Amino acid sequence: MAEREDAVEVALRALRVRDRTAAELESRLAERGLDAAEREDALERLERAGYVDDGRFARLRAEQLAGRGSGDALIRHDLETRGVAGEHVDAALDTLEPERERAARIVARRGPGPKTARYLASRGFGEDALAVAVAWQD
Repeated sequence: MAEREDAVEVALRALRVRDRTAAELESRLAERGLDAAEREDALERLERAGYVDDGRFARLRAEQLAGRGSGDALIRHDLETRGVAGEHVDAALDTLEPERERAARIVARRGPGPKTARYLASRGFGEDALAVAVAWQD
């Protein structure tokens, strides 16, 4: 019983700093030498209690990144790197303002042109959004 509590405590300490995905916590618990059964039990308990929710994490992280001027590709990459399942990634992206509208705001702030188009591409915006930066030049 003490080992299971240790796994939960390790996970809770990690969650005190910031919200984390189940995969991130699984990795942290594995690094601490906890066996698979302990890790699985701890994560199940934390999910039931609402401390770990990959869908919530994905929505909040996607909103945060979009608010910082990131495109869908960068957001998708970030979430997938953190171990978020594809259905949560897709659902999170669906809740965001369309990428083209986010790009238009950036173009309005930075001005149209190739430099802005390169900036958008580096921030993970797709071709449709990049067209906004080029179209405003006409």
